[in-house]
Amino acid sequence: MHTDTERCVAAVQSKDARFDGWFFTAVLTTRIYCRPSCPVVPPKVHNMAFYPSAAACQQAGFRACKRCRPDTSPGSPEWNARADSVARAMRLIRDGVVDREGVPGLAARLGYSARQIERQLQAELGAGPLALARAQRAQTARLLIETTGLPMAQVAFAAGFSSIRTFNDTVREVFALAPGDLRTRAARGPGTTAAPGVIALRLPYRAPLNPSNLFGHLAATAVPGVEEWHDGAYRRTLNLPYGPGIVALAPRPDHVACRLALTDLRDLTRAISRCRWLLDLDADPVAVDARLRADPLLAPLVDAGPGRRVPRTVDGAEFAVRAVLGQQVSTAAARTHAARLVTAHGVPVEDPEGGLTHLFPTPGALTGLDPEALALPRTRRTTLTTLVAALAEERVRLDTDTDWDRARAELAALPGIGPWTVESIAMRALGDPDAFLPTDLGIRRAAEHLGLPATPAALTARAADWRPWRAYAVQYLWTVGDHPVNHLPA
Repeated sequence: MHTDTERCVAAVQSKDARFDGWFFTAVLTTRIYCRPSCPVVPPKVHNMAFYPSAAACQQAGFRACKRCRPDTSPGSPEWNARADSVARAMRLIRDGVVDREGVPGLAARLGYSARQIERQLQAELGAGPLALARAQRAQTARLLIETTGLPMAQVAFAAGFSSIRTFNDTVREVFALAPGDLRTRAARGPGTTAAPGVIALRLPYRAPLNPSNLFGHLAATAVPGVEEWHDGAYRRTLNLPYGPGIVALAPRPDHVACRLALTDLRDLTRAISRCRWLLDLDADPVAVDARLRADPLLAPLVDAGPGRRVPRTVDGAEFAVRAVLGQQVSTAAARTHAARLVTAHGVPVEDPEGGLTHLFPTPGALTGLDPEALALPRTRRTTLTTLVAALAEERVRLDTDTDWDRARAELAALPGIGPWTVESIAMRALGDPDAFLPTDLGIRRAAEHLGLPATPAALTARAADWRPWRAYAVQYLWTVGDHPVNHLPA
């Protein structure tokens, strides 16, 4: 995108928020960089330069605009829609892998050398993994500075900086303000209503966003003790590297309100990343809806509720276990089976609001479960225990950087894992935007209602026109039926 100067200039001059996160505008005269929708008067064309990432802008010596705050732009939708090494690397960097494991750890996860990863990221994003991670640390630091009263030393280490001096230098370089000045400016703005120990922030997204299917699905399938819908917000526990956390997410007209209670603030970056992934907030709904609207049979569904997202998960292994529990049973029965596992094997947590009690059990914790204690058919018990063993031994990996095709093959090789389960996991755990469920009962009923082919093979052939957004087509097709997943709870 950033190499198409004519399109970039048009987006900047029209202040088009749809392109926020796709590219950044650097102003040569003021040495600042902005998001395309910056509210100030656009600079002259010959004073504009365009970069693919905030890190590239910072490396070139530009500082963040104080008006539009480009560091808070939604992420590029490319990183969630692609499965190549650069996209997988960006998802890992966003999860804080470089801060925890360094560039060698990032390269090892991707199966490349550190030099290859450096070269690929530099070629596409104008910055290497260290610079990209540094830009993310700066954003996390700003968030902690502005939303908490923590001493700056604690902010520095919680954001991932190795020293207070590096923290101070980075904040001054990126934001042209000292950390203390950032906090002073924030104190002049609207106050936060967050309780002590809770971080309140806004999660931006590209409009439109339809909260009905997104939050409705999460609330309707919530596992008691792990998830709940409470006081207009979806709440759940989070299993994070440095300790458990609790998040509350509530839809707002121009953002998603997020409240995080963390055991260790070093988990903030990963927690935000997991929440954005869960709600599919980096999607480009305009591009998705335009593609699906081109089909005359889907167009009325898109027009009735544009901006549907794919409800995902905060943990791929958790969703895989829940998908097996949900095979050929109702939503209520699947929740009941999952709740029993949580009570028996989940780690207890403390929730000041009282509704959440456990973390969902990890595959390692479930390896010791007694199959005879499961109120499931014998074949499904075998499927569940085999899946749990494969996840615990990492013979099957379901992380954000996992190769989609490889994961599909590994899952399909397990007994009792059929196409519906594989594609459900690909859609909601792996984030493949083209995952499709032609055998799903709701999809088949919707197809019959709309006059689409009813058989899985014929429907799959017909759905080729919806690629690469078939997972979003699934969300629209599900709206044909009157199911709680389509509605926000009262």
